[in-house]
Parts: sequence; C-alpha cells; structure tokens
Amino acid sequence: MKTAVQISGISKSYGALKVLHDIDIRVAEGAFCSLLGPSGCGKTTLLNMIGGLDQPDAGEIVLGDDTVYSAPRRINLGTEKRNIGYVFQNYALWPHMSVLDNVGYSLRLRRKPRAERDRQSHDMLERLELGHLADRYPYQLSGGQQQRVAIARSLVYHPRLLLLDEPLSNLDAQLRERARSWLKSVHDSFKLTTILVTHDQVEALSLSNQVVLLDKGHVAQVGSPQEVYDTPANAYVAEFVSNANVIKGSISESDGDGNVVLRTEDGITIPAVATKLMQKGIEACVAIRPLHVRLIAGDGAQAEAGTLLPFQPDTVLYQGASFEITGRTSFGNIRLVSEKPPAPAGNSILLPRKNCLCVQS
Repeated sequence: MKTAVQISGISKSYGALKVLHDIDIRVAEGAFCSLLGPSGCGKTTLLNMIGGLDQPDAGEIVLGDDTVYSAPRRINLGTEKRNIGYVFQNYALWPHMSVLDNVGYSLRLRRKPRAERDRQSHDMLERLELGHLADRYPYQLSGGQQQRVAIARSLVYHPRLLLLDEPLSNLDAQLRERARSWLKSVHDSFKLTTILVTHDQVEALSLSNQVVLLDKGHVAQVGSPQEVYDTPANAYVAEFVSNANVIKGSISESDGDGNVVLRTEDGITIPAVATKLMQKGIEACVAIRPLHVRLIAGDGAQAEAGTLLPFQPDTVLYQGASFEITGRTSFGNIRLVSEKPPAPAGNSILLPRKNCLCVQS
C-alpha cells in the first residue's frame, strides 16, 4: 500500500528538555492513525511538525512523494505549501464570519472567485449534512456543530492529509460518543489519510486502523487497535491502553510455549500467558484488566484456574450496571469491575490464568 506519511529520525528539544527521540512512523494512504498518549508525551509536538507549525531538530518528513522537511537537505516547507487540513482543539472559527464564509476562507486564501468558493463551500456543507447552518455564526452553534464546521473548512480544498488535534476534547461525554461515530463515517466517506492526536484510549481504538502510542517522547508501540490492546509491548502500554492492573515480579517458570509463572517480591506465584518468549529469572509484569478480575464475595467458590487472593475493599463506586471496586492485596492495590458489591467481610479475588498477560516491565 502506498505511503502517505513517512517520518524518519525526528527529534526535538526545547533547551535541555528533549521532547521527541528519533521517531520513525509510516502511515499508509487512506489510513486513520491516532497518536495516543498522556499529556507531555510529545504527540501534539509531533503533529505540529507534520503540519509545519514547528520545526524538528533532526530527521525527515515525507508526505506522499514530497519531502516537506529534511534536516540534512535543509528543506522545510511552510504549512501553506504542504496541502494539509488542520483542525485545532478550539476549532479556531472566525467569530465575525458566517459558517459559509468560515468554510470558504481557505478557498479565499487560494484566490478562488467568490462564486466558486461559495459553490464549493455549499457542496461541502451539504455533504457533511451542515447545509442548514450556512448563514449562522459560530456563537449560534453548539460545540459539536462548531467541530463539524471546522472539519468542513479543512476538507473543502481537498487536502492530501487531515490533522486533528484533540477535536473531541471540548465535547461532553454523550456528544463525544456521537461525534466519534460521525468522524468515523466522514473518514470512511472521504478515504482521506487522517492523523488524530488524543489522550483518550476509546477514541484511538474506535476510530483508528493504526495506533501510535507515545511515552515521554519515545514510540512505545505501533500497531492496529487490536494488536495494541490484546498484545501490549510492555507494562506501560497495557496500563495506559486498557487501564490494566500491573503486578511486578520475575519469571519463576517458563515452558517456552507461552505458559509462565510470575513470582512477586512477597512470594506469590501467578500463572500467566506470555505473548513472546520469557526466560526464567527475568523481571516482568502481569497485566490484568479490571473487568477480568473476579470478585469472590464471602464464601463463594473458585470457578476457574487462576490465583486466589484475600482482598480488602477500600473504595466502591456504583456505576449503574456495575461496581468499580478498588482494594488491597498483599502485593498492592487492585481495581476490578463487578456486577455485585463486595461482602461485608471475607472477600477474595481470582486472577484467571487465561486473563493474566505477562509483559515486559
């Protein structure tokens, strides 16, 4: 498949602070790629460099067949020469312009005649089901409508690449869910290569066919949403992507076929499944998601193979269909999700072997 974006050896420092370390990423044409990570991981800095709003210290960026940045060749094309669409977190709509004029502003900068830009803007608004908003002003729009207008403005001149800087972060939870579905349908319709910056795991997993997880300026893992979720490269990926509980220890047994036993510092042994070869004696972690931890209240029986541990609940949060419970075990805190609340006393938890994933520390 043809490459739309090739990032090679990109690094960036601000004074003594290095924010990107030798980044290599390839994005295929038509892909929806999410740059995922916590605040300060370098994802927005990287997006700005792809868009030409910030300059790397080293490396190369190629869009399609065009090198838009190269440190060794001293190439650095301005944003206006990269033919990209950019949607900012605050949408950046002109308050004194109508929706139609906001969408057509990029065409105005390209010196399109008024009649032509109005026609193209109307066509784009209709395609995105926004035609009825053409004569309104930004202050007359909801947050979701402003977001859609900003996207229409970025698509109207047919860019080769769409960059999205956390465009859903200003929306409430219910509206954000609808906006995700709408954004997915827009991508499926236009087939435009899209790169999204987000700290939201659900956004990245549900919208993308490629996820790039960043950790302190390094690429922690690149893969499909399923790969990143089901086979995390290390404990950081497992904890960030799926909110997994991470239990540290060392490998005490390994059969070379993916079946291992992790021994914690206090001697607890946890049978687990490894996605790659783990040698006996190395430091590792077991990751298990809260929804896979089984609460055994009172004198309940153990129903499957795994590690049974005494459990002291500390916090119980009712969430309608379930309870989110945080409590103590001998090796630290564990979070779990249960359909039933814990018993007043005598609680245990089961860590099913099939759900315990052994990963690198």
